[in-house]
Amino acid sequence: MCRGLSGLPTSCLERAKEFKTRLGILLHKPELGHKIGNWNHSTKHRYALEEVLGWKESFDHLLKSKNGMAAFQGFLKTEFSDENLEFWLACEEYKKTRSKTKLVSRANRIFEEYVQNEAPREVNLDHETREVTRNNLTVVTPACFEEAQAKTHTLMEKDSYPRFLKSAYYRDLVEQATSHRMGKPTHT
Repeated sequence: MCRGLSGLPTSCLERAKEFKTRLGILLHKPELGHKIGNWNHSTKHRYALEEVLGWKESFDHLLKSKNGMAAFQGFLKTEFSDENLEFWLACEEYKKTRSKTKLVSRANRIFEEYVQNEAPREVNLDHETREVTRNNLTVVTPACFEEAQAKTHTLMEKDSYPRFLKSAYYRDLVEQATSHRMGKPTHT
């Protein structure tokens, strides 16, 4: 019977995370013969140049843009690190929940999916924040994940967002938007 991730030794989980990171790095290597910016463009989105350039204004500006968030999420998937954004989005939805019963079940689901140790999509939180969040679940409120969500937001803003703006993925989006504006065909 499958025991899940919790049944695996810690050393195996650490090696799996290391492998995931290395694989993400390999996907960015230009000698692999493809542009990573085109990797997830099967949806053929066409963004306005002003919109794409506007995502540089601030991380919050990017998150307020539906297209910006989709592009950022696409980038994070190329790095196998979209769990922080997924957690942040789950918290945003969670805060909108009005039913006390749904609030409890959603809180438990979010905690099990993202916050608890060795969760399937575990976000990078310090022990103290993880424990504060665990304690918040004793009396479930819309603010249960506030501290964990804020830490995740800061991590994305200071780490993932700057990498996104410097990435071939983002440069490719700017190039496509520029080409589209000029009426030139893009090479995707």
